[in-house]
Amino acid sequence: RLGIQAFEPVLIDGSAIQIHPLVCTAFNADFDGDQMAVHVPLSRASVAEARQIMLSSKNLLYPSNGEPVVAPTLDIVLGCYFMTEEKAGARGAFKDGSPPSGVYSSFDEARMAYATGHLDLRAPIRARDPKTDGKLIDTTVGRIIFNEVVPEGIAYRNQTMDRKAIKELVAECTKMHESEVVADMVDRLKDVGFEYATKSGISISMNDLRLPEEKAQLLADADENIAEIDEQFDQGLITSDERYDQAINIWRKTTEAVQHVIQERLPEYGGVYTMAISGAKGNISQISQMAGMRGLMSDPSGRIIDLPIRSSFREGLTVLEYFISTHGARKGLADTALRTADSGYLTRRLIDVAQDVIIAEDECGTTAGIWVGEPLEKGLFESLSERLVGRHAAMDVADPKSGEVLVERNGEITEAAADKIMEAGLDKVYVRSALTCQTKRGLCALCYGRDLSKGRQVSHGQAVGIIAAQSIGEPGTQLTMRTFHTGGVAEVFGRVDITSGLPRVEELFEARVPKGAATIAEIDGKAELIRDGERRTLLITNTEMYRDEYTVPKGAKVVVKTGDKVGQGDILAAPKATRKKAADKKTTAKKTKKAADKEKAIIAAEEGLIARTSGEVAVERGGRIAVIFEEEESRDYVIPAASHLHVHDGDAVHAGQPLTDGPLNPQDILGIQGPEAVQMYLVEEVQKVYRAQGVTINDKHIEVIVRQMLRRVRIDSPGDTALLPGQLVDRFRYEETNAKVLAEGGEPATAQPVLLGVTKASLSTESFLAAASFQETTRVLTEAAISGQVDKLLGLKENVIIGKLIPARTEVHVEMPPVTILELPAALMAQIEAPDAEGNQGDAGGANGGLAAELKALANKDDTGGKTAADEKPVAATADEVKD
Repeated sequence: RLGIQAFEPVLIDGSAIQIHPLVCTAFNADFDGDQMAVHVPLSRASVAEARQIMLSSKNLLYPSNGEPVVAPTLDIVLGCYFMTEEKAGARGAFKDGSPPSGVYSSFDEARMAYATGHLDLRAPIRARDPKTDGKLIDTTVGRIIFNEVVPEGIAYRNQTMDRKAIKELVAECTKMHESEVVADMVDRLKDVGFEYATKSGISISMNDLRLPEEKAQLLADADENIAEIDEQFDQGLITSDERYDQAINIWRKTTEAVQHVIQERLPEYGGVYTMAISGAKGNISQISQMAGMRGLMSDPSGRIIDLPIRSSFREGLTVLEYFISTHGARKGLADTALRTADSGYLTRRLIDVAQDVIIAEDECGTTAGIWVGEPLEKGLFESLSERLVGRHAAMDVADPKSGEVLVERNGEITEAAADKIMEAGLDKVYVRSALTCQTKRGLCALCYGRDLSKGRQVSHGQAVGIIAAQSIGEPGTQLTMRTFHTGGVAEVFGRVDITSGLPRVEELFEARVPKGAATIAEIDGKAELIRDGERRTLLITNTEMYRDEYTVPKGAKVVVKTGDKVGQGDILAAPKATRKKAADKKTTAKKTKKAADKEKAIIAAEEGLIARTSGEVAVERGGRIAVIFEEEESRDYVIPAASHLHVHDGDAVHAGQPLTDGPLNPQDILGIQGPEAVQMYLVEEVQKVYRAQGVTINDKHIEVIVRQMLRRVRIDSPGDTALLPGQLVDRFRYEETNAKVLAEGGEPATAQPVLLGVTKASLSTESFLAAASFQETTRVLTEAAISGQVDKLLGLKENVIIGKLIPARTEVHVEMPPVTILELPAALMAQIEAPDAEGNQGDAGGANGGLAAELKALANKDDTGGKTAADEKPVAATADEVKD
């Protein structure tokens, strides 16, 4: 989406394309020989589309999370940070006294003092702020100049502007102003940033990297601890694995301690410090490698080498240290090459599964939704208010204390409403979601919610499926690069390398059984652990008490009392005429079974009461009898020796609860807890992977993909429908078929929901053209031919394949040029109307007749371009007539 944008071109000398620095983020462009394709739209509609939708000034937000994509970076951030920083004691700074110095009556006066060299850019001063009716504020000239680019309606920014603060400013501006105003602001921000980055003269030198004196002592302490561990190992007190783990731990702590020392001394590091602290470039981990110590490295298999690199880049590495660090560097390059392809393939599969998801209607009419609550891992996930903004409430959201309705059903949860919800103390809200949308083809606007790239309600015809697929796939490519940037240094914080992350995302979207999957409880019940030597078995038993209730018929007498044990088929109440028979039956034990059964049948026929199940009798008031019985159900699970148990002997467990460590199998969750549970599990698990890498994707994109994975059902019994057992059918088609059969009084089909991986879901789509263009072309086309399939061309791919316009349309206003009707020259009109030698009127009878008639028709047309008065049908000339 952001990879192709429209620009108004400026002609330049030279053959290199010049682009605006702020669109480089969107294009992922740098200036080391990148190439770009340039397209020129030709038709009126395509030019209008480029101007109104694709113009770079209209694409300021990420479609994946709604954050600004044009936020300044690098030099611009550095310049803004430098100019808004305060420097105590600088020339012209505010000093108390009588009269005080460094006080200005207006911003203009302060600027004049700066221009004439009496005042330093970063000196703290006092000046009257026009935005607060001339109140004196403490500020600097740099901040005054910076605020001149901030548009009206946004508060004066009186702080040091680092990358985060600038991003927040741009985000606030996008919420309050039109895109043209925001585009103008970021452009001026770019100019001012570059100007003051240049004026700052900030650069970095090798001498900026001061070597901490404490490092030698920290390394000596670590060596002592390592020697102690080695001694214990030599004496056989600890195993090889324990020695390795302890060594890794010691070096981790030492590296952290060196980093901590550097962090405390960071302000001494000149330009390096400024770049890192402003968010322009670099971070503490990189500075620590340059000035402290590189620390632990990983070998090609990913195992940490327990011999650390003690040197920093400033000191220079020894030959051995250099050699050890080549592992990481090479792994970074190899990963980049291999994983980029994997990530691209994942994107392609996601696009294929979601390509036909388009906003088809405004409201699907569903009352269903999903509960969105506070995340369990607060640091990792977005807060509740961030998850709610832009969604629509599926029911009234009310304040639990006052009862005031904060958001009505189907109302949008705006930023203000989300704040109110948080103030009211609500910890979960029932919202509409793509997962519960009832639109048969695509989605409805209310279930989808806000279009994040525009910050307003999604428009009809938006291709939200493609946007979702790209929002998930594109960061995948970034994630693969993660090892490359730190140069293979084993991460201190123990964050998972994305090599385990990207395959995890793939595993989830392909609905595969994960490696080392956890055992899940299939029923509610009580856990009992049975040990048999090394073998561990977990037995879960569920005992349920049931009541079978009976109403005693009029005139019948109850022949049992509370507490009696009865078997199936025993008489509970008998009619008056047969009471004696019942009593006799109890006393006569030697009666044959055949006779007893016959007697029971006779009694039942005479409106007695027979127990349907065996159990304990409870005679109740109002002529009712209950038979209470219990049913026991149990499941046993063999627990592998390596697995860690989550439940203990005697614990109560519920269906779907993980009993051991490890990821869950989505198919198990679907079977035990149903579609809603598996949908929420998949959304949360995919989010975990991206969040761990610091990538923000809105839940709705993952929901769109997960919805497509659960679109099918497998037919169990076809009933009176034309469906086949075991057939995979679209959920909506299954419901429609059943509704028809029920309307005709037939037996409906029964089916189970099925979770398909994205590849399988793409291939089982109703469009054979889309499936054939994805994978297994021969098989798909053969099956389509054999079964005589028809493609209704409802998705995007199938229309592209046959060269039609895609069905996703965004409103574009195409201006047609004004049509001017020209009068025909009098000479030509005379020639048309003059009779020939045979008396025919003009050329009407000759070969030119059709053309003459058409010219006449044109001449008779009114100015509005309406039809001719003579003939309603359009006049067409044959090829010969046109030639003449």
